[in-house]
Amino acid sequence: MRNSVIIVAGGSGSRMGSALPKQFIEINGKAIIIHTLEKFLAFEATIEIVIVINESYHSFWEKARTTAGFDYPVTLTPGGETRFHSVKNGLKFIKGSNLIGVHDAVRPLVSVDCLRRVYEAAKSSGSAIPCIPLKESIREINEKSSRPLDRSRIQIVQTPQVFTAEILNTAYLTDFSELFTDDASVAEKVGYPITIIAGDEYNLKITTPEDLEIAKILLIHQKHLLQ
Repeated sequence: MRNSVIIVAGGSGSRMGSALPKQFIEINGKAIIIHTLEKFLAFEATIEIVIVINESYHSFWEKARTTAGFDYPVTLTPGGETRFHSVKNGLKFIKGSNLIGVHDAVRPLVSVDCLRRVYEAAKSSGSAIPCIPLKESIREINEKSSRPLDRSRIQIVQTPQVFTAEILNTAYLTDFSELFTDDASVAEKVGYPITIIAGDEYNLKITTPEDLEIAKILLIHQKHLLQ
């Protein structure tokens, strides 16, 4: 059985200030989502890919795929009202997988090494999520005051978040909660422990125009490292 990944690609370009959904913005002649998919294929050449995408974005996908000459077979499924519902839709199309990752389409900078480590960790423990430590001081703010927090106790969560098929499918049988911010929070809700591994400092989620400019530079850097 091969491994799988659900690519969540239903976001809009609202914070990017773009009429084009951010996952279809081009960097170096390829849509962001294509860069992301190529990382997973570099990790595992036969990985099963399910893309959760707004039905109105299919023309954007076809253009991105054609422009890049991307012909690897993928399954497209409509997104849901929330990320929870989108992932749940994607799970319906995965059969017999060992491990299932869930990854943001707008994280094209994830390294192949990070993918290898997170899938291997999930294979051993049932679940794994990549995280990186905070570098800046942080404060909790309310209407009247603020207080410092111990940053050593807080980490930034990334994707892909990877689980055995049994754990992820069981977790997504639970009812939706607004407290679900990612797949790990869904799995924890039904009692599964989460293994944290070292994430990837480059694994930026492209959300703003500033993120896009940084990603352009880093993708060129990564390409040179692989040559």
